[in-house]
Amino acid sequence: MSGNSICTLVKSRFVEMYGSEPIVVRAPGRINLIGEHTDYNDGFVMPAAIGFYTWIAAQKRSDRSIEAYSEQFKERVQLSLDDLSGGVTGHWSDFVRGVAAVLSRAGNTLTGANLVIAGDIPLGSGMSSSASLEVATALALTQLSNIVVPQLELAKLCQKAEHEYVGTKCGIMDQFTAASGVVGQALMLDCRSLEYQALSIPTHLSVVICNSMVRHQLASGEYNRRRLECESAVTALQREMTGVTALRDVSMEDLERYKHILPEQVFRRCRHVILENQRVLTATEALRSDNAEQFGELMFRSHASLRDDYEVSCRELDLLVDLASSAAGVYGARMMGGGFGGCTVNLVHSDHTGAFAAYIRHSYRDKTDITPDIFICDTHSAQDFKNSGASIGVD
Repeated sequence: MSGNSICTLVKSRFVEMYGSEPIVVRAPGRINLIGEHTDYNDGFVMPAAIGFYTWIAAQKRSDRSIEAYSEQFKERVQLSLDDLSGGVTGHWSDFVRGVAAVLSRAGNTLTGANLVIAGDIPLGSGMSSSASLEVATALALTQLSNIVVPQLELAKLCQKAEHEYVGTKCGIMDQFTAASGVVGQALMLDCRSLEYQALSIPTHLSVVICNSMVRHQLASGEYNRRRLECESAVTALQREMTGVTALRDVSMEDLERYKHILPEQVFRRCRHVILENQRVLTATEALRSDNAEQFGELMFRSHASLRDDYEVSCRELDLLVDLASSAAGVYGARMMGGGFGGCTVNLVHSDHTGAFAAYIRHSYRDKTDITPDIFICDTHSAQDFKNSGASIGVD
């Protein structure tokens, strides 16, 4: 279903349920070209907003309730703005409850709201459906309440909601991209300063997402475990070095020098983060100079590091990358997202995208009996609403 169709769907569903015309907001999903598990280590990442969105039709209520309906889950929930307490339940409404709670705690007075939610970002795909939902919810609630929250602050509040109400200790990349990203640009984002550089993707290159269609249950717990391992390394290194507040501050020379104080597994986690930061910086220059071969090689190295040092890949993701490495027109491929399932991101010459998609679909199905979803991302146009980023008050 196209974005315009989903926009029409949430509006018509809202009118059907509530009998009046809503405002409509949306926030995009994202891909990450390179820089995985570096954002929560104050490192560098290279995300890009994509033309898949969460859409919310919304209207004020006269009471202190939020009623949210999910088109995907065909379910309606009611929340009280006067009681948003409670921990992680694992229900999709945790995202809505969490965003409302952190906005309120930040001193914003929210009005009640009716929300109808739909989207086309595949869940568990690594394209950040969660941050997209959080940012779209925040846009809807602040718009209805006549509150202006700067984009950066909005991203930080949505990150806090995911930490506290969803239970994933994510970095800032996903929420930042959902709030500030524009389709048509990659962002080289410094996750410490939150400064970024916009980078154009050459028109002869296409980004293709291959969904493994698997999501292993250990994903969320292992994501948090990796973060704790990195934090434990920082604590140990701070006893030996000055000026270290995150792995961003540690060089490979430093890591080798103090390797003896770290468990071998923690050392490998650190090695991935430090080298991945270097890969992002090198990839930035490769993209600027239109060196697709170098960029692609960095993607393959990133995947190998995520597989071997960070240990967040899985058999299906490794297979997709292996298949891509032998396909015509492919410059690079890597797993994307938290890991243990989800998608790979592939940099492919634009002339080969159709053949590449057909090859991956056939070869992956042949080896796994699973038919993968494949998405050719819009990464070149940003001319109108259809290709812009997060938006408020859509007609």
